[in-house]
Order: sequence, then structure tokens, then C-alpha cells
Amino acid sequence: MSDETEFVAIARVAKTQGRHGEVAAALLTDFPELFATRKKLFAFTGSGNAKQSVAVNSGRRELELEEHWFHKGMVVLKFAGVDSINDAETLVGSEIQIPRSERAELGKDEFYVSDLVGCTVTDSGREIGRIKDVQFGSGEAPLLVIEGKKEYLVPFAGAYIEKISMDQKRVEMKLPEGMLELDAPLNQEEKQRQHEKS
Repeated sequence: MSDETEFVAIARVAKTQGRHGEVAAALLTDFPELFATRKKLFAFTGSGNAKQSVAVNSGRRELELEEHWFHKGMVVLKFAGVDSINDAETLVGSEIQIPRSERAELGKDEFYVSDLVGCTVTDSGREIGRIKDVQFGSGEAPLLVIEGKKEYLVPFAGAYIEKISMDQKRVEMKLPEGMLELDAPLNQEEKQRQHEKS
């Protein structure tokens, strides 16, 4: 298992909050109450944050959570050693992560959406590809990024799901007609209209 798959994001830092190093973060978890028991968190900056002056191992740094509270649909986090607006700015854009092994326990027929990566997706019985990513924040439902003949973006919405088998790594869907063709090339008439507008 690679380093990236050993951690999962539970929040994403959106902005600084206050004058003492607090940050406001969008929640990426269905278990926000677990912030009360989490003391060790990790800030992941991907390829690295240009503003970051603290030494970081591959874009991830360990932080100790001192306090948290919920405000306007976000969680406000105060970390040890992050005591000023300048310190807090180094965290903006970071994912707040936990080790995968520390995720909340789920019920028998429940699963994490992030575990869908690698599953085969079918539409009305026809295989369309494998899930390579799940994107959050672009609408009410997460978007499945499916790699097939081309890359498809499909909402992971209950109305489209027929069956999910995590054992078989398979997601069976019934998508609205034309959804997979939304990114289809323009026909001649559409190209002509686009050319006339420019």
C-alpha cells in the first residue's frame, strides 16, 4: 500500500480564522464528533505549499490538535505551535488527514466512499470503466472519476445506483440516457454556431 493510500482526508483548510493561529476547514467526514477524541492529525499539502516554512516529510506534517469547534458549517481547528495568522496561512489549502487505520468503524452494509476507488462500474450491465478517484465539493453528490474509453465524471447519487458489491469491487448503476456522452465532440452544426459566435 502506498503512502498516499495509508491516509484519508477528514477536512480541508479553507482560511485562517481569528488571530491566534486558528483555521476554518470544510468537513470531509460523516463523523465530525470524532474531532473530540482526535489529538494527532496530519496536514497534507500535496506537492508542497510554497508558503510553508516548516520542514515537511513528502508534503505531510504531524500536528497536535489543541481545540476545535464548529462554526457556520465548518470546523475551526487550533493546533499546538500554530499561534499566529502567519502560522495559520501555511495550512490554507491543506487536507487534514488521519491514518486510514483510525477511521470510524462502520456497520455491516456500510462502506467509505473513498473505498470505491478501483471498483468496476457498469451502466445497465455494460462495463464503462474503473473508478480512479472520488471528488468532493462540486455538488450534493460526490463525483466518481471513471477511467474507461475516456474519462467520465458521474455523480455518485442514490437514484443511479442499482447495486454495490465491495467484495467483488463492482458498482452497478443505471445512468440517465446521454449522461456518458455529455463530453462528446461537437457535431458540424454546433461547430459552425461556435465559429459564428467568435
